[in-house]
Amino acid sequence: MATIGNTYDPATTAAGLATNYTSARQSILTAQTKQASSAAAALTSLRSAISGYQSSLLSLTSGKTMLTQAATFSNTAIGSASAGVNATAGSYSFFVERLATANQVSYNGLADSAADGGNLGIEIGGAPGFSINLASANSDGNATLTPREIAAAINAEPTNNGRVSASIVTVNGVTQLMLTSKTTGAAGNISLDTAAVNNAGLQAALSAPPTQVVTGQDALVWLGAQGTGTAINQASNVFTNVDGVTITFAKAQAPGDAPVTLTVASDNAGTVAKVQKFVDDYNKLKAVIDAMVAPGDPAKGSTPGVFANDGGVRVLQGRMVSMLRGANGADSLAAYGIVATREGSLSLNATRLTSQLAVSPKGLDTLIGSSVNGASSGIAGSLDGYLKEWSSSTDGQLKQRLEQNTKLQTSLVKRQDQLDKQYDSAYKRYLMQFTQLQTLQSRMASNTSMFDALFGDKSN
Repeated sequence: MATIGNTYDPATTAAGLATNYTSARQSILTAQTKQASSAAAALTSLRSAISGYQSSLLSLTSGKTMLTQAATFSNTAIGSASAGVNATAGSYSFFVERLATANQVSYNGLADSAADGGNLGIEIGGAPGFSINLASANSDGNATLTPREIAAAINAEPTNNGRVSASIVTVNGVTQLMLTSKTTGAAGNISLDTAAVNNAGLQAALSAPPTQVVTGQDALVWLGAQGTGTAINQASNVFTNVDGVTITFAKAQAPGDAPVTLTVASDNAGTVAKVQKFVDDYNKLKAVIDAMVAPGDPAKGSTPGVFANDGGVRVLQGRMVSMLRGANGADSLAAYGIVATREGSLSLNATRLTSQLAVSPKGLDTLIGSSVNGASSGIAGSLDGYLKEWSSSTDGQLKQRLEQNTKLQTSLVKRQDQLDKQYDSAYKRYLMQFTQLQTLQSRMASNTSMFDALFGDKSN
């Protein structure tokens, strides 16, 4: 008699049938979920790219001009200078009679003293600056107050705000308390008020005239020759007397030296660098958008961009290109060496830019314009204005698209949850059915074995 055998596993069979039951809908849902996730990442990336480009436009055009000025000294050992966008070309003579210095004093012969408490006042520029509590300065709480504890208390005092730094220097076994002013100039000179110091020995040591290691003094610079020009006194070695120019003097001159010459003039290399940044930042944003709308090429193994079929992002791509190509005339982008390729990317011919700047320097600023709110103009203003339609945090397209995509992702999660439940239900149903069938087959197999034993051929 034939034997009925069990040739399947109920759990595996149930899982396969449940998968077949949901596979078509799962494939669609998986594709939609993947697309929504890719869209969310792409929209976030696009928002970051647009925001970065707008920030760059604002940085490049927030000054009055794209043109760069350079400020140079005839003797760089005497000083250095930098010119801002408001600097005016010109030549200036300076004689540096003295530099501003920060006061540094030392109190010599200090020794450990009895921790009798009181307060030590630190004066700056002859006026009360701050004070330290000598009882609190005794950090280890023993009967002795050391110079190092005094220095540490001065540095740690919250009301000091770093105006005075204190350190301990030991020379030939003699301890010195060194105090250094943070600021240069006579107004930063340091002195001590010891009237409230309780320990007589410590009070006497700190009341003695200190050693002036470095005398705090103001800078004295002459606009013109020494003694006959205009004297400029100030506490800092950084001067801003020439509009748009920051000057830092580093070395005093000897009497009889000739004044140094500061020259402010156009800096073509700096201007080229700014225009190159304008070009590079535009190309960077365009490359991000181009990748998102790329159609793909199966023959070359390239896949379509996430927004390959999105008309709105394609409009963004086209509008950016048309805004640049729309600037024609004598002072066009091409005239200044900024050329658009067939695909809309930009390249810069620095030689052509420099030549056109010599002919029409103001034309570049008119052409590029500004993206500053309330004063937008030119290409920068047009680009920024259109990009705000996308980047606005209130009603921009990116905000709306991200919100819609988030709703879609929430809906897809719910649909996935429902499909998972349908799968689980189908699996349980199939598992129960095939488990029952397996049990029935086992019984039938058992009965078959019994019949074989009873009625089988026993001639052997």
